[in-house]
Amino acid sequence: MTRITPVQHRKIVRVLELEGFVLARQRGSHMLFVKTGIERPVVVPRYDPLPVFIIKNVLRTARISRERYFELLEGI
Repeated sequence: MTRITPVQHRKIVRVLELEGFVLARQRGSHMLFVKTGIERPVVVPRYDPLPVFIIKNVLRTARISRERYFELLEGI
């Protein structure tokens, strides 16, 4: 299984956009993304690189599987 490694915040933003999330608002260095059917907003901090634990939290909140994440990441 492929390991999740730290990436630039722009890549996570692109993954979320490809999955149908929309930027709702930005306050300071944090961006909030929303999607119909997902109860909680997904928060992405704007610093590079994003640590693995933040990427995992984003994926869990967004309900994106590990496999789907790597599929979307390949397309970027």
